Amino acid sequence: MAGRDDEHRHTGRTDGAGPAWAQELLDHLRPTGRDVRRIVDWLGATVDATVFLRDDAGAPLAGPASPLDDLDEDLVADILTGRIAAAAWEGDGRHLRLIRVELPPPARAGVLTVSRTAPFDRRAAEVVTHTAAALELLLRAERTAATGHRLARATSDLRLAILQLLMVEDTVAARRVAAGLWPGLLDTDTACVYVVESTPHDRDRLAEACLAATRDHALVVRCPAMDSHVIVVTPDDDAGGALRGLCDRRPDTFLGGSAPQSLAHTATAYGQAVSALAVARFRPDKAAVYAERTHPERLMDPRVLRAWTTRLLRPLDTLPHHTRAELLATTRLGLEFTAVNAAKVLGVSRNTVRARMERVETLLGTDFSDLTVRATVHLALNAQVGIAEEYPGAATAPDRLDDVLGGSALRAWADHLLARLDGDGRDLRRTLRAWIAAGGNAERAAHRLGVHAQTVREHVRSAEPVLERQLLAAGSDLYEVVLAHLTTGDLDRPALHPVESGLPDSPVHR
Repeated sequence: MAGRDDEHRHTGRTDGAGPAWAQELLDHLRPTGRDVRRIVDWLGATVDATVFLRDDAGAPLAGPASPLDDLDEDLVADILTGRIAAAAWEGDGRHLRLIRVELPPPARAGVLTVSRTAPFDRRAAEVVTHTAAALELLLRAERTAATGHRLARATSDLRLAILQLLMVEDTVAARRVAAGLWPGLLDTDTACVYVVESTPHDRDRLAEACLAATRDHALVVRCPAMDSHVIVVTPDDDAGGALRGLCDRRPDTFLGGSAPQSLAHTATAYGQAVSALAVARFRPDKAAVYAERTHPERLMDPRVLRAWTTRLLRPLDTLPHHTRAELLATTRLGLEFTAVNAAKVLGVSRNTVRARMERVETLLGTDFSDLTVRATVHLALNAQVGIAEEYPGAATAPDRLDDVLGGSALRAWADHLLARLDGDGRDLRRTLRAWIAAGGNAERAAHRLGVHAQTVREHVRSAEPVLERQLLAAGSDLYEVVLAHLTTGDLDRPALHPVESGLPDSPVHR
């Protein structure tokens, strides 16, 4: 026989045996033990029954399937539609309780079926009722948490998409995407980029702390390439102070910042921030800004540097603006990071990164496997960002690399930098020179020097704190050291033969 059982719905009473099972049920609701299937299994064992949770389409959610074909379909429909909350059924030696359980969308509701061979006594009925209520609470909490996670993930993905648009100089699209959620965030001509480093385990908390420190007035992105980095793009340079304070309060947290850059040059600013981060690791205050250190391009004659840069990169000028921007942005990041990490930052495949860089290699008539080539092209790409704006008009100065590296101020900087290595009796300078000439390959450098490859690695690693630059990871720090060797004449000039525009087979002098 079938009957309505609304009176058992959501009762709060327990008898003398209640505390034991109630405590067990509460234990299943603790954050470390929340699992619908485990609760359903526990209910079956507690009341000596077969328990089954299904959705409104009959699909099983937990417990062994329990066919309801022999039940009154109208009774089940009444439960699913909410006309009644629960019902009891008895027949064929079975005693059943059916209780409506709210489910997360797209399902409307489900039915918790509890089947016993013995009648339901007061204790069993209360255990079933309270468990159904607990399941609803758990499912509601999971739905709320899932919705929150989806929203947070969507927001995080949107921030990353904006950053990737900025990286390829598509500021119009970046502003359009940002305007919907963060009005005015990118209504700026210049911005600073900061990279905050902690541990991968702590990064989510660090990102939230960065949002709080900048009062949500900055673009905060979990770096897709480095799982310990958080990238912050802010039009307000005052955010640097807030982020420094964040590092002061958090152990093992470091901050690198860029100089103010045009929003279209976000990729350059990002490279500067990563370079500054390497310095920050050696600083007691754990923070550094790119402008705090003398960089070689600032010691070069800007007109000579611009003339050389213009000539070197001229083959790219005939490309459509979007294509040129993609190639330049990809090459900047590809010279700073591995192809895999550059691809993650840009949101493309690593094969796309390699293909774009190979196209630039072809246009420049050179080979990026040579560290001196990488360093000089990196110099040109960075110089191109600011020099053209500071010195507009046609470039008429000498345009040879020898002229760029021939200034007395630059030579004094290079001599001073490399002289730091002379205090070590292991001749770090000789090892470092051989390692650079070998393209950063320890085995080839060891063969030239007649030592073990591990000795080369140890020497290069020992040179890092002396020079206050990160060398084993390719990037701005390493390229500065390479330029210093080129300036002092310790390394041969790189092979750069850009193709003259309109004359594919005509090399241009370097």
